[in-house]
Amino acid sequence: MNIDEAFWRDRRVLLTGHTGFKGGWLALWLQSMGSRVCGLSCGVPSEPSLYELARVGEGMKEEIVADIRDFQAVEEAVAKASPEIVIHMAAQPLVRRSFADPRETFATNVMGTVNVLEAVRGRPAVRVVVNITSDKCYENRGWEWGYREDEPMGGHDPYSSSKGAAELVTAAYRRSFFAAPEGTRVATARAGNVIGGGDWGQERLVPDIVRAAIDGRTLQIRNPAAVRPWQHVINPLSGYLLLAQALWSSPELAGGWNFGPPDDDARPVSWVVEQLLERWSGRPTWEPDPGPHPHEAQYLKLDSSRARARLGWHPLVSLEAALESIVAWHEALGAGTDMRAVTLTQIEQLVTGSVGAA
Repeated sequence: MNIDEAFWRDRRVLLTGHTGFKGGWLALWLQSMGSRVCGLSCGVPSEPSLYELARVGEGMKEEIVADIRDFQAVEEAVAKASPEIVIHMAAQPLVRRSFADPRETFATNVMGTVNVLEAVRGRPAVRVVVNITSDKCYENRGWEWGYREDEPMGGHDPYSSSKGAAELVTAAYRRSFFAAPEGTRVATARAGNVIGGGDWGQERLVPDIVRAAIDGRTLQIRNPAAVRPWQHVINPLSGYLLLAQALWSSPELAGGWNFGPPDDDARPVSWVVEQLLERWSGRPTWEPDPGPHPHEAQYLKLDSSRARARLGWHPLVSLEAALESIVAWHEALGAGTDMRAVTLTQIEQLVTGSVGAA
C-alpha cells in the first residue's frame, strides 16, 4: 500500500499538536498533498521552533488556539473544523518533565485523549481517528526482542504510564462507543525516538547535540549505553497516514499499531552521538553525564510485523540517511535558507528515496 495523494487532496483533517516537532512535519506533508488542515494547539512549544522557521501556519486552513485539557475548547474546535479525519498528536512528550510535573503529564496525555474522543463521539462525519501514543506505552521488561501490539500496557515513569493509560482509554472508547463498522474507526499508533531537522525539544538527544554543536561546547550524554529505536520523523508519519487511509475503507483495522525502525537501527545512544558528530563541521566533543538521573528504560524496540503485513508499511528512511538529513537541515538554517522550502524538499526527497543536499 502506498500513500495516495489523491485520497488526501481536499481531505478535511484536524491535527492536534501541529505546532510541535512531529506535528509540524506532518502538517507540512499534508499541506503538500493538498489536504485542508485545521490545527489545534495551545502555543509553540520551543524557541526556536520548526513551526515558526518553516512557516507551518501559512498552509493551514485554520488554526485554533486551545488547551487539549479544556474539554469545552476541544469540543468547539472539533465542531468548527468539521473534520473527516482526526490525528491526535498534542501531548506532554518528555520523560524527565513528567517527573517534574506528573499532574500536567497525566492531565495532558490521558484527559487530553478523553477530551478528543469525547468531542468526536456523536459526530458521524468524523470517519477516522488516529491517536498517537508512544513505544513507551508498553510494560517494559528489558528484553532483547521487539514489543508486539498485544503486549501489556505499563510504564515505570509518569510519561510512559500516561501513554499506556491513553492506550487503555482509546481501547475503552473504541469498544464502548465506536464499535459499529459503519461508524468512526479509532486506532492508536506507537512509535518512539523520532529524529529530524527542526527539533528543539528539551532534554532530547538530537536537539542537545544541535545546541552543543552551535555553541561549540562539550556535550554531556546521560545513559550512553541505552538502546533506542531511532528513526527519521518521516517513517512513523508515513505509518500514521497509511493507517488513516486504510481505516477509511477497512474498519476491521481499528486497534493498536507499531511503527518502528528495522532492528539494525535500534542503536545505543553513544553510537548515534558519534555518527552525528562525525558529520558535523567542527566536530563537538562529548562525555558521559554522571547524573543523578531519573529512571529510564535501557532497551526499547518495537515489532512492526503487523504494519508491514496488513498495511504494506515499511520505513522509508534509513538511520544513516536520517542523520545526513538532520545535518543538511541545520546547515541550511545556518546559511539563512528558506526553511519552509527546505523542509518541503526534504519531505519529497525522503519519501521518494532521493535524499540529497537540502
